[in-house]
Amino acid sequence: MNAESAMKRASRRRRIVWTASVAGVVLAAILATILLPSPKAPVHLTNEVTITRPIGEVFEYVTTPGNWPKWHPSSLAVSGAIDHSLNLGEQATEDFLVAGRRGRAVWTVVERDAPRLWKIEGGGEEGGRAWITYTLREEAGATHFTRDMRYRMPNLLTALLDPLLTRKQIAAESDLAVRQLKAALER
Repeated sequence: MNAESAMKRASRRRRIVWTASVAGVVLAAILATILLPSPKAPVHLTNEVTITRPIGEVFEYVTTPGNWPKWHPSSLAVSGAIDHSLNLGEQATEDFLVAGRRGRAVWTVVERDAPRLWKIEGGGEEGGRAWITYTLREEAGATHFTRDMRYRMPNLLTALLDPLLTRKQIAAESDLAVRQLKAALER
């Protein structure tokens, strides 16, 4: 009985060690995906719409942060320089809800060629980055507006989950945004 009891204890110890080892490897893998940076290449989304308003009017409206919550479904509130079209180097802070995730980003204007081009870049509190470019061109008495967004998730885990859980929702929100922009300006 002693030999059998010793074998059972040894077998139990091996199972415990094996289970702990597997759990440790799984935990290390999870921590690595959370702590490791996101891949270098950002996700790229482009949306376009033609708005029957003059190019200058469209440019002033879309580059004035105070208007963002009026047309972009992800924009909850803005603060800072929000009452005018932002110039090079100016910043605005935006509270957002993107694909079900709340956050705050500080946006900085990095390029401006009114009324044709406006670029901002921003970072969220959790470490994600985004770059948005508005390109406008006159087209048969209207304005063709292109919103080009590139974003990088804050870590490897969110980058791996992005195609499965968030990218489609972000794309849908971006599409809705340009449709709502058109509706807001054509009222």
